[in-house]
Amino acid sequence: MDITAQELNRATLGRQLLLGREVMEAGEAVRRVVALQAQHPASPYVALWNRLAGFAPAGLDAAFAERAVVKATLMRITLHAVHADDHRVFREAMQQTLYASRLGHRFAAAGLTPADGEALVPGLLDFADRPRTAAEVRDWLAERVGEEQKAGAWWGLKAYAPLFHVPTGGPWSFGARSSFVAARNGPVPEGRETVAEALRHLVVRYLAGFGPASVADVAQFAMVPRAPVRRALLALDDAVEQLRGPDGTVLYDVPGASRPPADTPAPPRLMAMWDSVLLAHADRSRVIPPAYRRLVIRVNGDVLPTLLVDGRVAGVWRAVDGGVEATAFHDLPGAVWDGLAAEAASLTALLAGRDPEVYRRYHHWWPKLPDSRVRLLKG
Repeated sequence: MDITAQELNRATLGRQLLLGREVMEAGEAVRRVVALQAQHPASPYVALWNRLAGFAPAGLDAAFAERAVVKATLMRITLHAVHADDHRVFREAMQQTLYASRLGHRFAAAGLTPADGEALVPGLLDFADRPRTAAEVRDWLAERVGEEQKAGAWWGLKAYAPLFHVPTGGPWSFGARSSFVAARNGPVPEGRETVAEALRHLVVRYLAGFGPASVADVAQFAMVPRAPVRRALLALDDAVEQLRGPDGTVLYDVPGASRPPADTPAPPRLMAMWDSVLLAHADRSRVIPPAYRRLVIRVNGDVLPTLLVDGRVAGVWRAVDGGVEATAFHDLPGAVWDGLAAEAASLTALLAGRDPEVYRRYHHWWPKLPDSRVRLLKG
């Protein structure tokens, strides 16, 4: 079966709840969309506002507080918010990547070996049986590896060890100073078969949330080498089906998964920084036109908050005094501007009780944007 680029776009938007807001509890929504990138504390909230009808940020506050939704280093060695039931198997699938990236050069530069890291983890988890600040953990490490080595040890272990970030207050549950607690639901004991099973689970969850997708797309999402992904897809056998993408690439999907028609309307949205839908595929043209990729994904990895128009990035936005400043990279019809204005009014209301100028520390990117069509959309 062939699938067009437009059908791919609509399939992913539908699974990501971006073709129409749905009524859903925050934790279940996070499970549905697989994972929300959470480098900035506000982003999971803005992401769910884009996806849920009547979204109340207090619902996500409660999910974090109750650990129904947890924040941890996972896919792409990046902070994600995931449903608590998914954390252990996702982390097990990522174990080798975390090991290679976090117990590597900087860890070695501190005079430590991967074996040292493995040996420290059980004690660290015992120490973090209740919330601990980064300073407390560094002091604990200093007693075991030395004052000069503690910074390098913590750099590796805060991502490698199974730790949750603990809500610390502030407008978006997590403040500037992180606190950590042991993730006692993971990881399961290591073993090749266990890791393989976990990766198969992650592949199926990914396809259900972001598919159809290629081997390269899955590998990009998880930052797992392509060879294990191919083995996982082969082992899944009839649990996945194959399609042919617009360029002839083999794509995989979950049988029976929704694939809306190409002409399905896609309403305008004001996407969060680092929204997962922008980063979940190796071929990001599914959502980001190639000409705009460098404008919204900056050289240091910052991914600006974007305007989504007819299912694809059409510009960026920022919260300013008086509303939302929208910068379009090409001309937009009046009806689209009206739709964006309605979204801006809703977003402004959401931000008013939390952080009216969210993401303001990233405003330095705006002078670097090309001349564009700019409008202040008042809340």
